[in-house]
Amino acid sequence: MAAIPLLVCLPPRNPNPTSRFCFTTGSLCCCFSRRKVILTAAVAVTLPGSGKASSSAKTAFDGISNTKSWFQFYGDGFSIRVPPLFEDIMEPEDFSAGQTFYGDKAKPKTFAARFASLDRSEVLSVMIRPSNQLKITFLEAKDITDIGSLKESSKIFVPGGAKLYSARSYKVKDDEMPRTYYFYEFGLEGQHVALAAGISSGKAYVAGAAAPQAKWEDDGVVLRSAALSLTVL
Repeated sequence: MAAIPLLVCLPPRNPNPTSRFCFTTGSLCCCFSRRKVILTAAVAVTLPGSGKASSSAKTAFDGISNTKSWFQFYGDGFSIRVPPLFEDIMEPEDFSAGQTFYGDKAKPKTFAARFASLDRSEVLSVMIRPSNQLKITFLEAKDITDIGSLKESSKIFVPGGAKLYSARSYKVKDDEMPRTYYFYEFGLEGQHVALAAGISSGKAYVAGAAAPQAKWEDDGVVLRSAALSLTVL
């Protein structure tokens, strides 16, 4: 299994203070998702540092916000809610990545979306990767359960040496069938990270929200909610 690069989660090393867009509650027309998140854990497990896991609807995810008033960003095959006052920090070269010129091999696109707080200490990112890069298989993964269980997949999504606080699976009610997502929350090198992942048609969609550990007590609910708002379309 190949691990997802940690850079999906961490703040930019050279923050650019002049980003292009700022999303504030009420300043833009918000789109509402056609899907309904079922916050009941289909699988809830307890891993080191996570405390007692619960599968009840109320306690499946402790500490989340209602994100319907947030700006909803639509990307290539996914949508995600952007916390108020977060800015788009994608650079021009990020948009041209993945394209070919004169037959050259396309440069992989690092991020499908990337947003940060005004001081750049908190970041929300989305990456898209072929599922066969995560687990070698000749079959096209249609759901995240195709690459392994919640516990098995932690080797892909949680970096080695990280302190894992919780790991849960949950379902989003699709127009056709429920889709399973995996959620992990962990700490590493002074950062606290919430990560959600889902798979569709052979592509893995990974959303990571991170902040310094010292800020998580104040802003963790917002960041966790942002990661959980990932919807594979």
